[in-house]
Amino acid sequence: MKIFLRTFFTLLLIISAFICFAYFLWYKPKFKITVNSHKSAIEKESKEFKKLEERSVSLKQFAIVHNYNVSLAFLIDMGLGSGKNRFFIYDMNKDSVLKEGLVAHGSCDAGFKIDPTFSNKVNSGCSALGRYKIGNAYRGRFGLAYKLYGLDSSNNNAFQRNIVLHSYDCVPEQETNPIPICNSRGCPMVSTGFLNQLNPIIKKSERPILLWIFE
Repeated sequence: MKIFLRTFFTLLLIISAFICFAYFLWYKPKFKITVNSHKSAIEKESKEFKKLEERSVSLKQFAIVHNYNVSLAFLIDMGLGSGKNRFFIYDMNKDSVLKEGLVAHGSCDAGFKIDPTFSNKVNSGCSALGRYKIGNAYRGRFGLAYKLYGLDSSNNNAFQRNIVLHSYDCVPEQETNPIPICNSRGCPMVSTGFLNQLNPIIKKSERPILLWIFE
């Protein structure tokens, strides 16, 4: 009796496996594998996205004239709270956000500032609005960093002020809103993980990438 039951269940298992395999083969053409692309937290019809879109149009024209990267740009919207993703890798050809992350603003050497105050003065410790050219990479106090060159009258002291794109471990990898994140001393300071995403993009770009800080 035990041998019969064992044989019966073995046959049942083989038949079930065969049916499942045949079912998969029959329906395989109907299965679709989709790769989810990045979905920005900012909806395309929102005023926040419109802001990015407007800056992109202006920045692309600037890039064409001055021989910068005309496909990709880094946009930082300081009008958003620091606990929200406000550093955007923006595709200027497709008008879409490819990646986004947190970025700190300057404390203006005032201890801690929830909302940014902007200044181009040397030793102010503040963020400065305007367009920047992303320069060469180097290893400094905070590890990997990129030199920034201010291209407007509002930020043309950036190089002299040692304003650079770098990471620091006080910047989280995920949004903390409504809780603000730490301050920098004027640098656009991001998380280590986000800088690791920016690094290959900057390195692969044949032309310098533009970064625009606005509010």
